[in-house]
Amino acid sequence: MSKQTRLLSLILAAVGMLAGAGAVGAPARAATAAPAGPATPAVRRVATLTVPGRPLASFDIGYVDSRGVYALSDRSNHGLDFFDAATGRFIGRADGFTGYDPAAGFDAAGPNGVVAVGPNEFWAGNGDSTVKVVDRRTRAIVASIPTGGRKRVDEMTYDPRDHLVAVVNNADDPPFITFIASRTRRVLGKIVLDRATDGAEQPAWDPVTGRLYLSIPVLDKIKANGAVAVIDPRRRRLERYLPVHACMPAGLAVGPHGHLLVGCSDDAVAAGFAPKTLVLDARSGKTLAAIRAVGGSDEVWYDPTADFYYMAAGGFPGGAVLGVVDARNNRWLANLPTGTHAHSVAADPRSGRVFVPIAADPHNPTCPAGCIAVFAPAAQPAAHARR
Repeated sequence: MSKQTRLLSLILAAVGMLAGAGAVGAPARAATAAPAGPATPAVRRVATLTVPGRPLASFDIGYVDSRGVYALSDRSNHGLDFFDAATGRFIGRADGFTGYDPAAGFDAAGPNGVVAVGPNEFWAGNGDSTVKVVDRRTRAIVASIPTGGRKRVDEMTYDPRDHLVAVVNNADDPPFITFIASRTRRVLGKIVLDRATDGAEQPAWDPVTGRLYLSIPVLDKIKANGAVAVIDPRRRRLERYLPVHACMPAGLAVGPHGHLLVGCSDDAVAAGFAPKTLVLDARSGKTLAAIRAVGGSDEVWYDPTADFYYMAAGGFPGGAVLGVVDARNNRWLANLPTGTHAHSVAADPRSGRVFVPIAADPHNPTCPAGCIAVFAPAAQPAAHARR
């Protein structure tokens, strides 16, 4: 999760009233995708979901599993919220997470990152440097796995081939990534990211290369020099860094054709870099496209059915948007308005629905207590993506 603490502190105060009661150089020259979308929107907003309980002031990552269950890390209600992705029906909440305490800050908050592991489990990072294993059917925490850090476990990814879950302690200094056996829930090892001097962000596992990729916002204290780390999960070895310039990457998604979508963060915009989104070749690291029409993103997602990338660009200048890019040709399609602190996105490949939570804001008449905006493609492509 990229840093937006000053903004969110103001939001939390307003909600309280509402509830109140490697050395890296510039990348190879890349094609710049032209910011010209279609006349007919490729994606449109179709619904708004309410979240039971306290106003949704603080949340983090969302994920949709293979059975069509959308899980959202809801810090305001100290739990993991479950919705039916196709209908939007609220299924229930798994309680027992630390939530968000302004005195402790985001480094001790939870839940944070979340990922589906097999058909019946969601794993989520908590503020006490543990991973909580939640049974989807009972909505109960069935295991708590410590990673040995001092601060929160944040984002994570699942490698089903090697039966590994890789989780990131992004707020520890230096940050590190822990590998956990999904079957035994035993910690197998970790990699300390000594060169990552401003945390580590979204990881993603690629079934084609068998590698795990991880966004590194800053290398060696030089803000212009970020990277995507390439990791062999089976051997638990950091192989190399794919450099990215003036990006401070946060979101990362594995797409078709051996491509990686890299979401350049809101921190990059705050640092004075132009907003953008990058597409890299996963094997060579070459920058294939620099999409200037959208940036300031945190979480990003690839939907193989629609063949679209989605970017939760909560830090986009001019206002938070859901960015949409066609993964077939890496061209920008649309920016759809979202709302306050809208930095999380997840898509259901079966229904095509895309979920973007929006923080509570008393000045937002459609979402004063927080909500989840639901989007969907205007028309599904005739053919699915092929790798």
